[in-house]
Amino acid sequence: MTSETNTKIDPHLPTIAANENHRRFDAGWLLVIGAAVLLVVLIWLVGDPFNRIAKFVLDGVRVTVLVTVVTFVLVLIVGMIGALGRLSRIGVIRGIATVYVEVVRGIPLLVQLYFWYYAFPSIVRDLGAAWNVAGMKDFVANPYVMAILGLTLCYAAYMTEVYRAGIQSIAKGQMEAARSLGMTYFQAMRYIILPQAFRVILPPVGNEFITLLKDSSLVSAVAVADLTRRGREFQAITPLPLHIYLMIGLMYLIMTLLSARVVALLEARVVRER
Repeated sequence: MTSETNTKIDPHLPTIAANENHRRFDAGWLLVIGAAVLLVVLIWLVGDPFNRIAKFVLDGVRVTVLVTVVTFVLVLIVGMIGALGRLSRIGVIRGIATVYVEVVRGIPLLVQLYFWYYAFPSIVRDLGAAWNVAGMKDFVANPYVMAILGLTLCYAAYMTEVYRAGIQSIAKGQMEAARSLGMTYFQAMRYIILPQAFRVILPPVGNEFITLLKDSSLVSAVAVADLTRRGREFQAITPLPLHIYLMIGLMYLIMTLLSARVVALLEARVVRER
């Protein structure tokens, strides 16, 4: 009787379900593997012109990844500042943050990139001429800096709302309890509110990264030699639009699928740590 009682498993315990969920294979990895295999087949088995295209646009892949990662880090920082501004009790700060979010979200990203690459340098040169500042009169925009600036300010507006929604989802009693323990507002946000909000906003933040990765192709319009622009340059040399954009589309697909799987792993880890 004793041994049977000890080995009996309470059906209400979630142990088995938790283990099954922990070991469950993410079928999305099959898409990543399938897309990668197709890319290898095109390059190594089909060969020309896919292998030539891959070699030509490889540096564009590196630029795309670099621009996306650097921009996303800046977006996380600026978005947090914007969210704190939106939640500020000071009317002026809250108003500035609100205007920033509403204006930026109302203008297409491509138009914003054109502004920072073409219009902003013109403003700087005009001011330099008016103030007789040599450095400003001869200002020439760096396409990579302007592209990252444009992407950051655009996506930070959306990230501001993601942060704000996550912070507001935390019960107000959490902040009140932290303040009653002697914490300052920023200490309470750092140690109490934001760690909890991070679990809530992780899925939309991951989606923002994936969308940013795809929208980074727009920087090709402002002289940044990313994956899309390198494909256009290859087309100018060898007019094979079907082969070129099939290869480019497949490369973007692999990067976005892989990013989605990484985000899914992070979400699963956060759920297990709760």
